[in-house]
Amino acid sequence: MKVYIKKLSWLWMCIGIFGMESCKDDRATPTVPDQDSFAKGADISWITEMEAAGVSFYNRAGIATDGLKLLRSLGMNAVRLRVWVDPTNGWCNKEDVLVKAYRAHHLGMRIMVDFHYSDRWADPGQQNKPAAWESLSLDELKAAVAEHTKEVLQLLKDNNITAEWVQVGNETGNGMLWEDGKASESMANYAALNNAGYDAVKAVFPEAKVIVHVHNGYDNSLFRWLFDGLKSNGGKWDVIGMSLYPDKDNWEELTEQCMENMKDMIARYESEVMICEVGMSWDEEDAAAAFLTGLIDGSRQFREGQVLGVFYWEPLAYGGWNGYTLGAMDDSGRPTKALEAFR
Repeated sequence: MKVYIKKLSWLWMCIGIFGMESCKDDRATPTVPDQDSFAKGADISWITEMEAAGVSFYNRAGIATDGLKLLRSLGMNAVRLRVWVDPTNGWCNKEDVLVKAYRAHHLGMRIMVDFHYSDRWADPGQQNKPAAWESLSLDELKAAVAEHTKEVLQLLKDNNITAEWVQVGNETGNGMLWEDGKASESMANYAALNNAGYDAVKAVFPEAKVIVHVHNGYDNSLFRWLFDGLKSNGGKWDVIGMSLYPDKDNWEELTEQCMENMKDMIARYESEVMICEVGMSWDEEDAAAAFLTGLIDGSRQFREGQVLGVFYWEPLAYGGWNGYTLGAMDDSGRPTKALEAFR
């Protein structure tokens, strides 16, 4: 199975994604990781789907280049990859995740895996169970979470790829796998499902740091409610993850509130913190650059090891891809000024 997956992934990467010469280069000489312990990353989960649709990426000189290599050249040293259980079109399933992880690994980039525990988007407004899990009891859901988590991570491990951080759920400010795991209905259920994922991660990658990721990083009351609830129900985590999506008019205020929230999370729970998602409209590049520079510089002011990094959500998206406008590329597919903050 391991050999088959390797051959399948390699073939996919070489046909229509990298080009044969690029594959040869990456396979022969993996890039040495940089020595900066602070993660400067991007969620690149759309990249294979975009490439399959014929979308190209360009450097500032207008020369077509591999999107992941472009981000690497701009100073990014890590990637974040979402996982869906059984997506209808196949994108972001475990095989697609392996392809992207393999590419990032061979560019010397660190890897975060983001489990949604759904067949589609999981976020503050929706935490839908995978279709195959809809009729499961709580105990069966816990087993399914554990099995799925181990299966995906073991696939990476079997291909000599390490996940350094793993999110057990995506933006779980009100739990996951609704209704059973809805935190406002049963914090105990949510904690149990969270712990099933946590333990599964550690079974495959004992050194990986497990993240509980919550939206609105500026909202201290939300974070205290959720993490107090998890703590009182035996919930386990290593890192508190945050999202932050300001606009050009409120980024200074929200960044300041997020910094204060980070201080509180570190002190209150003795927890590490990660900014797992940020973004701003692509055509507000001056404000976005100022926001990101301030956020990264502010995060670096904490004692080393307290704030682990900052990840931009899908910076490669452009041209109205999937209706998303918070990428960091202009309409010609070139990086905006915003990405200068990651150098």
